Amino acid sequence: MTKRTVSDLDVAGKRVIVRVDFNVPLKDGVITDDNRINGALPTIKYLIENNAKVILMSHLGKVDHKDPVKTEADKAKNDMAPVAVRLQKLLPETKVNFVPVTRGKALEDAVEALQDGEIVLMQNTRYELGESKNDVNLAKYWASLGDLFVTDAFGSVHRAHASTVGIAEILPSALGFLVEKEVKFLSEAIYAPKHPFVAILGGAKVSDKISVIENLLDVADKVIVGGGMAYTFYKAMGYEIGTSLVEMDRLDIAKTIIEKAGDKLILPVDTVVAPAFAADATPTVVDADKMPTDQMGLDIGPKSIAEFKEALKDAKTVVWNGPMGVFEFPAFATGTLEVCKAITEIPGVLSVIGGGDSAAAAIQLGFKDDITHISTGGGASLEFMEGKELPGIAAIQDK
Repeated sequence: MTKRTVSDLDVAGKRVIVRVDFNVPLKDGVITDDNRINGALPTIKYLIENNAKVILMSHLGKVDHKDPVKTEADKAKNDMAPVAVRLQKLLPETKVNFVPVTRGKALEDAVEALQDGEIVLMQNTRYELGESKNDVNLAKYWASLGDLFVTDAFGSVHRAHASTVGIAEILPSALGFLVEKEVKFLSEAIYAPKHPFVAILGGAKVSDKISVIENLLDVADKVIVGGGMAYTFYKAMGYEIGTSLVEMDRLDIAKTIIEKAGDKLILPVDTVVAPAFAADATPTVVDADKMPTDQMGLDIGPKSIAEFKEALKDAKTVVWNGPMGVFEFPAFATGTLEVCKAITEIPGVLSVIGGGDSAAAAIQLGFKDDITHISTGGGASLEFMEGKELPGIAAIQDK
């Protein structure tokens, strides 16, 4: 690890700005899943225990700045107040002071009043138009509130925003424990994997994963493709795909990948089809090259599951991004469930799930504790797998 981490900093008595990922799901103002808040607790607790004055900032949802009416509606919907309440419950011994603004006297006074081991959580960074534009003046203002900067929001490090990059370019900076862990496991899996290395890619769109597939074909021993994106590959091979999801503008790329990959690429040999995209649709298993014209593919079939398991059984490194089917519907969750289960049964494997729907599937299906590492950042982990430099990490100072 070449980047400084929070444990490299002298934080006692210092004002430490921490960019966290508190972009949690809210329903009627109530948090329905606080995993992201819990993910930041090790860094926050470390800073508290080492007598830092902690200033937390995060985005929450999206704010439309083009239409004043929508702007105010989004602000009301994405207020950080419920997050402050939940954080206080998770840290009962620590004073958490929520400031419902992103700049001005109230924020400055709250920071000024901070005692060692106390927290200020400020309002949603996206209330500021300049946040997503990495506005230099906004970054300077926020940086003026602190002495040090720590990034612990892996889900946002692929975005060059004022709170992820701008502040890091001004203040002495370091990675928090969550981002340090993410970089460690993803780097080990992608850049220094033990072989055999098997990558599993699913999800809806080939376009989301083209660069990932191309990058992983250079380092992996096998690349398994399932999910909705498989039907674009089928179409490129001349198969009938019925009413399945397909990206017609990606057929040439799919053909190129098939030719380049050779026997490294493993596609489903059978598929579970249904007449409609619905939880109560009747599933039928057909061979990949025998799809009915009036049906759509919604999961991989039993032969594919067996082949995927065979490809996985001796793996030393497995990276998985994207479900094998519509796992939200029980009738079409078998492929995702069986692949997830197969990964957990490989002895001594380093298994990394790259965020997003595959992470949600692993957690929902009960495999959270059986995977080496489940990433907290879907977009960030995808860009990492593409081999891209993540601006929010690149901006952090080296050791």
